[in-house]
Amino acid sequence: MKLINKKILITGATSGIGLALVEKLYQNNDIYIIAINEHKIKELQSRFPDVVAYQADFSNLIALQDVVNVINHEIQSLDLLINNAAVQYTPMFTDNDFFVKSITDEITTNFTSICYLCYFLLPLLNQQHSAIILNVNSGLAIAPKSTSAIYCATKAALNSFSQSLRYQLNNTQVQVLQAFLPLVDTAMTEGRGSSKMSVDKVSKAIIKGIEQTIIDHDIGKVKLLRFIDRLLPSLAKKIMREN
Repeated sequence: MKLINKKILITGATSGIGLALVEKLYQNNDIYIIAINEHKIKELQSRFPDVVAYQADFSNLIALQDVVNVINHEIQSLDLLINNAAVQYTPMFTDNDFFVKSITDEITTNFTSICYLCYFLLPLLNQQHSAIILNVNSGLAIAPKSTSAIYCATKAALNSFSQSLRYQLNNTQVQVLQAFLPLVDTAMTEGRGSSKMSVDKVSKAIIKGIEQTIIDHDIGKVKLLRFIDRLLPSLAKKIMREN
């Protein structure tokens, strides 16, 4: 799919990878976004005035469905849905500062909301001759790390869901792709890890994967992780456990 003159909806688009995608796709496409922070939405629209923005908390499914209902009413069709929004909480279950409500918030934001968006926006995607759902995933879906257990689990669930949805939509015009990301230099990963990939390189790789219709696109070091996991899965798990 050549990303020119397309209707594109991006979630979590006010910072990080989502914002980088808006910057690269804005000039030649109609961009719609769903984001949580109203102040950041206004900042984005001051830079990109033609972006149509919707505000919603991805951990609140009722509010999200209300927004999706508005989108279905206002937009007649959709070429590309990029499910990018995610949160990651680092405290472990054994830490004193672990907050139990973060479990449901993280699962709902990272997984359940994506299921909702795919289902409720499918009629718009089906209006096009060819449409794509891109689920932004992580190398942690392949092998989890010791911290952020819920985040890792949501990414593994997203991988399974994406494959199943791909099977379900096999005889439709809608394709389901995934982009598996390495550690990326964003606000989410501030103070964690090293050798991070820049959002510029990652966003360019994501766009390339969409245009080339790469089904499961391993970006950066994820290629190596996938290779190791296939040959020596115990080594892949050991590497990620110690990260």
